[in-house]
Amino acid sequence: MASLSSWGPKGDQWTYDSDAKAWNLARGEPCGFTVCATEGPADTSITLAPVLSALVVVDMQNFFIHPRCNDHPTGLAAAERTLEVVKKCREIGVKVIWLNWGLTEDDLANMPAAAERSFASSLVTPPLDNKQARNGFGSDMGEGRGRLLMAGSWNAQLYDTLQDASKTDSDIFCDKDRMSGLWNGDTPLAKALATGGYRTLLFAGVNSDQCVLGTLADAYYRGWDCVVVEDCCATKTPAGHDVTLYNTSRGYGFVVNSKSFVEGTLQ
Repeated sequence: MASLSSWGPKGDQWTYDSDAKAWNLARGEPCGFTVCATEGPADTSITLAPVLSALVVVDMQNFFIHPRCNDHPTGLAAAERTLEVVKKCREIGVKVIWLNWGLTEDDLANMPAAAERSFASSLVTPPLDNKQARNGFGSDMGEGRGRLLMAGSWNAQLYDTLQDASKTDSDIFCDKDRMSGLWNGDTPLAKALATGGYRTLLFAGVNSDQCVLGTLADAYYRGWDCVVVEDCCATKTPAGHDVTLYNTSRGYGFVVNSKSFVEGTLQ
């Protein structure tokens, strides 16, 4: 049996070398970047084409991880690891995309009831303190934090260190109005990916099992390659992170970590 096999339609194929346990997602591009997987079958590697790849950083916003809004120590740790991966992406030519909640008045007027309920838990069960109050999209969080997840508000800004690391002249910034940034083909993220011709998406952000997974799953359904950088993602949901990694490595795509990515080799 031949060790090399092809997967996918002509012109958009992966190859797999079963002897080397190596997946090649570069689609014939001359420059490839090889990373060791950290979940799934042992000793597996993946090679991606930097020119066809983007790091999608999901919801690393003040609302979710800043101590003034939330108690999320694993989210803060993931943000620090994300800085390392962002730096490496810039070195090898992988595009950096910041995907964040950023609502408009029109979004509020058309928000489905189910989506509204997800961010209005305080109206059902009052919180113990105002820091984690969730009174619905667009509600005033008080204490100078602005209206909840509205575009331009302090709470919707990137978290401090990530804000400093972002580059307005080269990064892509996409607002979203649902947990998934790809819930339809006309979202800012969908348009940016189509315009840039990106085929392989690396995922970082919070929360692993919610907005990260929602965007990743829609990306998978629509045909993008999906790679989770595991220690650049976090959630407060019990077991949610591990389940997301398990299902990604066995179904949606691949899992790496910041160390394996930073130590990857450019060919």
